[in-house]
Amino acid sequence: MTQTPSIRTQALQVGGMDCGSCAKTIEVSLQQLRGVTEASVSFATEKVKVSYDSQIVSEKTIFDRIKALGYTVEQSHEAATHLSHSHSCDHDHHTDAVPTQSLQAKIGGMDCGGCAKTVEVGLQQIAGVLEVSVSFATQRADILYNPQQVNETAIFDRIKTLGYTVEQSDETSINHEHQHPHPVRQQSQNTDLTNWKFWIHNRRGLSVILAGVGLVLGLITQYLALPIWIVRAFYGIGIIVAGFPIARAGLMELRLRRADMNLLMTISVIGAVILGDWFEAALVIFLFSLGTTLQIFTFGRTRNAISNLMNLTPPTATIRRGSQEVTVRVEEIQVGETLTIRPGQRVALDGVVVSGNSAIDQSPITGESIPEDKEIGDRVFAGTLNQTGFLEVKVTHTAADTTVAKIVHLVEVAQSSRAPSQQWVDKFAEVYTPIVIMIAIALALIPPLVFAQSFDIWLYRALVLLVIACPCALVISTPVSIVSAIGAATRQGILFKGGNSLETAGKLTSLAFDKTGTLTQGEPVVLQVKELGEVSATQILLIAAALEQQSEHPLARAIVAKAREEGIELENPQNFIAYPGRGITANFGTMQYFVGNRRLFVDQGISLSLAAESLLGEMENLGQTPVLVGNSQGLLGVISLADGLRLEAASSVRLLKKQGLQHLVMLTGDRTQVAQQIAQQLDIKEYKAELLPEDKLQIIQQMRRSGIVGMVGDGINDAPALAAADISFAVGGIDIALETADVVLVGGDLRRLATAVDLSRRTVKVIQQNIVFSLVTKALFLLLGTFGFVGLAVAVLADTGSSLFVTANGMRLFRAKLSQ
Repeated sequence: MTQTPSIRTQALQVGGMDCGSCAKTIEVSLQQLRGVTEASVSFATEKVKVSYDSQIVSEKTIFDRIKALGYTVEQSHEAATHLSHSHSCDHDHHTDAVPTQSLQAKIGGMDCGGCAKTVEVGLQQIAGVLEVSVSFATQRADILYNPQQVNETAIFDRIKTLGYTVEQSDETSINHEHQHPHPVRQQSQNTDLTNWKFWIHNRRGLSVILAGVGLVLGLITQYLALPIWIVRAFYGIGIIVAGFPIARAGLMELRLRRADMNLLMTISVIGAVILGDWFEAALVIFLFSLGTTLQIFTFGRTRNAISNLMNLTPPTATIRRGSQEVTVRVEEIQVGETLTIRPGQRVALDGVVVSGNSAIDQSPITGESIPEDKEIGDRVFAGTLNQTGFLEVKVTHTAADTTVAKIVHLVEVAQSSRAPSQQWVDKFAEVYTPIVIMIAIALALIPPLVFAQSFDIWLYRALVLLVIACPCALVISTPVSIVSAIGAATRQGILFKGGNSLETAGKLTSLAFDKTGTLTQGEPVVLQVKELGEVSATQILLIAAALEQQSEHPLARAIVAKAREEGIELENPQNFIAYPGRGITANFGTMQYFVGNRRLFVDQGISLSLAAESLLGEMENLGQTPVLVGNSQGLLGVISLADGLRLEAASSVRLLKKQGLQHLVMLTGDRTQVAQQIAQQLDIKEYKAELLPEDKLQIIQQMRRSGIVGMVGDGINDAPALAAADISFAVGGIDIALETADVVLVGGDLRRLATAVDLSRRTVKVIQQNIVFSLVTKALFLLLGTFGFVGLAVAVLADTGSSLFVTANGMRLFRAKLSQ
């Protein structure tokens, strides 16, 4: 009897997809595997659902196929299910999942992208380590391992053996708990190089000083013609003190069958000593140590920006429990508890004001420099500063789930991501270094052996080439720019989700806007109050607002808000009667008044004049909603309402056009007349109206055929179009926007679109400058070194100097004055 196949359905989480075509690539590739019966991939949720016959193909084969395509993959929380025709078959093929544990570690001492790669490769060689991702930009390692095979101590020991410092930066998370970790409070690095304490109390700084002392003493004793062993002893002190950590790291590189700057520098210094040039060996190691120290702590200035963001929220907060106020750690506070916040204190957790009013400085979160007034019912964010009044705030999010925690997590992930230009650089570096090393070996051997040239001369030139072989400046050129730009954007209230979105924003050729909630406020506002001769506009507004003041309808709230804005004191009518879908009636004294739509007046037998009908038709043609106000004797006036434009919408469009982005399109499901009116007010030449969500999706897909397309929306009903665009911008609520878009405008200010485009273009320009400078410098010194025009010290200066240049050039983005 033929055995029935066991079909297993698995939900997987895939990382690294940066567009819809990536999802399609995975989908097609999985479908080509023998045994896979169905595969569907969602770019929006980064989830893969795959059904397969476990007798033909294994879970490991599916994982390996996804990884081979260049993406990361892990099992999703959704339980795998077995669909089979017999329980016995299920039992036979069921296998227990491998236990996994994730670890986040903070790594110190990395001075270029090659160091991060060294740590990554070193950890991957440990049995039981399943996945490793190391970011030089954020100095963080994300490690997934099997706790039955390896423990944290072994992982940390391997990192230390490689020559780096390490500490745990987050709580371990069993089985991939996909939560935003609570921001770890970090002490900002001391990056003041003019402070003597930096050089004394820092290991790298102290080694540079000792190496410099040994070099100077060696020069002095050499000048005084003291015995050669004394001279070499002083040079040796400098070489050993500064060179030991470099040599140790280089040795580990050799064991990993890799070559980075540490190994190449170690070989060059040993070669110089063998050739008897102790001075040059000491000078080379001193210059290299000094350069890497300057580079690390210069880059650290930018890293401190995210550390400062992490430290915005206070470690403790005061909460009201019963009649008492108690101070507890923020991690212990639960949703629903009440914070008490006094002037000058920072808000510890996200919540809603339940008592008091005050001005809150929200600049760390939204980028807005002007404090915002808060009263009962308003939302406040963790990390913001209470300035003037006493507030009681009901907690809505725990410490791990606050807006600032999500922002920190997003920024860290973004800074860790590899931009397209960085991916190109990494591939180039993998080829460049081995080629130059082979050239150096050939340079050391061929002239002496084939042409009877001096071995010492050509060996020295080969050592110079080894110094030039490591493309440190090239490798660091992109990440330093990305980190700086994302840091600058965060301070402006712009959150890029990665290097890809940062680069793409500057390449936009077209930008599509959703209308409702994006270009407009998403809520009705009173445009005008039109009287018909009987009573004044103020009296019409008073009547309407008095009748509507108890209603929760959006139109009613807008009318009441307008009356209060104009300082109208509202009275309480009698005999209130509501007519659902039509309006309301009530009495002032003996007179009955009506407020509602045309149908209410028809039902009450109140006739409308030709002038009134004409006015209503005109308002409706303009996309406005008329609210009729009258009494039993007839119509008194009409209040027109419409979805009001955002105050900054027009200036945002002007700024984008100033940036050279001329093709702007508005997409809306609203009526054509409404779309036309909004487009004219904003000077947007092209608009599409009366669209369904799938229509917006098709339009975005058509636009992509002729260029790079961006989509701006609120992340709610336009999610398909946002996902289809090359890059998406969200201006809605933070919680929704963080999940739906590539770029989030935290404060909801549309003018920051132009800022994002400006920053993206500057970033791409700086990256290009850095890459070109690095390549030209390397090519020049390769040529000069081959023909003996530069020595070891000059080669080190060129390598270190170019690294410092690209670092400083990239860091300019952090302080750049952006268009507003």
